Amino acid sequence: MQEKPASFSIKNWSQDDQPREKLLYKGKAALSDAELVAILIGSGSRNESAVDLCKRILASADNNLNKLGKLSIKQLMEFKGIGAAKAITIAAALELGRRRRGEEALEKKKISSSKSVFELMQPIIGELQHEEFWIIYLNNSNKVIQKSQLSKGGITGTLVDVRLVLKTALEVGATGLILAHNHPSGTLKPSEADKQITNKLKIAAQSLDIKVLDHLIITENAYFSFADEAVL
Repeated sequence: MQEKPASFSIKNWSQDDQPREKLLYKGKAALSDAELVAILIGSGSRNESAVDLCKRILASADNNLNKLGKLSIKQLMEFKGIGAAKAITIAAALELGRRRRGEEALEKKKISSSKSVFELMQPIIGELQHEEFWIIYLNNSNKVIQKSQLSKGGITGTLVDVRLVLKTALEVGATGLILAHNHPSGTLKPSEADKQITNKLKIAAQSLDIKVLDHLIITENAYFSFADEAVL
């Protein structure tokens, strides 16, 4: 008589090995990344537990959650045992984590250095595969009034509307501006177009007693500050 295949469902594990129970009784810090993702997907495939499946998925991303967050729904579904619902759940959870980082940075509010700008904007644009141009509007204490996406474009570049920037600055009562955009290529060298738009905004803003304080080029792990490098 042929034996039935062993079940790899989490509910059949010993209680100490079940990620949900482990989180409940030992705390979330006690779980590995794979166990946390396994809670999201609930079950693996017929021949692989949820945790083993998640270990394999994480290994494909070099065990880096930032890299995992860049995988598309289609790429996640290439793993046996991951259907559309599970792929969407993983993607949604990682997106929430990314947004949380952005909100934690925003809580600081006061901009004190180029690094604080990077911490504010990296979770928003640092990992994108397309280019976006953002403006941070500051009051006279260098506190953030608002941050707004000005344009979104392909890897080749974006269009920047100087009039719209200054219109918004006047509406919110900003006395300072910080420009920020990402380079999906990973290069931190400013292009001639980057320099030209910075200078164009700086000159236009001066006529309204508004200062362009900095312009940051942001990549996943680093940044270039026009102010720090005396390019502004």
